[in-house]
Amino acid sequence: MRVRITYDCDVLVIGGGIVGLSTAYAITRAAPGTRVTVLEKEPGPARHQTGRNSGVIHSGIYYRPGSLKARYAVRGAAEMVKFCAEYGIPHAVTGKLIVATDRAELPRLHALVQRGRENGIPVRELGASQIAEYEPEVRGLAAIHVGTTGICDFVAVARQLAHGSGAEIRYGTRVVRVDRRPERGVAVLTAAGDVVRGRVLVNCAGLQCDEIARLTGDDPDMRIVPFRGEYYELARPELVRGLVYPVPDPAFPFLGVHLTRGIDGGVHVGPNAVPALAREGYGWSTVRPRELGSTLAWPGSWQIARRHWRYGAGELRRSLSKRAFTEAVGRLLPGVSEGDLVPTAAGVRAQAVLRDGTLVDDFLIREGARTVHVLNAPSPAATASLPIGREVARRALSAL
Repeated sequence: MRVRITYDCDVLVIGGGIVGLSTAYAITRAAPGTRVTVLEKEPGPARHQTGRNSGVIHSGIYYRPGSLKARYAVRGAAEMVKFCAEYGIPHAVTGKLIVATDRAELPRLHALVQRGRENGIPVRELGASQIAEYEPEVRGLAAIHVGTTGICDFVAVARQLAHGSGAEIRYGTRVVRVDRRPERGVAVLTAAGDVVRGRVLVNCAGLQCDEIARLTGDDPDMRIVPFRGEYYELARPELVRGLVYPVPDPAFPFLGVHLTRGIDGGVHVGPNAVPALAREGYGWSTVRPRELGSTLAWPGSWQIARRHWRYGAGELRRSLSKRAFTEAVGRLLPGVSEGDLVPTAAGVRAQAVLRDGTLVDDFLIREGARTVHVLNAPSPAATASLPIGREVARRALSAL
């Protein structure tokens, strides 16, 4: 006798950040009538990576040609501007400067010009005297201007995606157990004791995505190693007109301390990148021993420390010393002083790390039986969220 199962939904999405909500939106757009439920442990959407970044719509200039990041960021930036315009979400296409302040950075700056052109991004090269056309207070040896970079309110985007998806969104719902049966589907137990059944599970849990993958029985063969990014607000926002970035080190996925004028008119300065002592460790005082132990038990964490201790020491110094942070900012903006920097909310980057210590550079999406896992979606995932959502939706619908 065949057992008849009553499903609460067709696709069960775990995670109410911008990627999870974009996935729900894409599923119902591609296959109207598909029942989607989103489970989010926080009381509202976009409470972690989505709502704690600098609000930049990235152009895609940094990313390896042909990679998911390059393709989805370039496409996603244009789509995000259109989406914001359609729904009246605050945004602006501001352009940005990437500035070389040291001769050793000039070859890397030129390589970015080439990469931008390969990715189809218009780039203007500037000499030292031309920087002032865009940013009178910024100093450098050379720079490039990327016109397609912008800013927006990603939290408002996430809310619109939630509303437009027609999905059932359950906030304040934390997943504690997953029972996945390939021949039947998935059943999720929540902290409140409720059971939610679906045909397919999509894991968009961000900082918790590897934990959710293991709950389903899939081995992600990576760990999320959380890096906290600490920000300041510029007390004299008139010093900066738009967005100003240093030349990034290609060995790391972090873009360095930059200056970002947001949609509210304020200027964010940061972030640095230091290990967080908890998945949601937004300050040094937040320590969760079990999560910290999981990070320390992962061989890749020690490989990172061994290879990049010098870089890490510099980031740690800037975290503990406001003077050191100000010095880093002063390379781009000589007129800044310690008194100009006012501490503001930090963010945590969910960085996937392989067993050998490799920092996963591209977006990482893997599939299991009746599961789709988004295992690496840090910046520029907010920019790229609409194309990412469509790709995850395609995989989820094919699993149905």
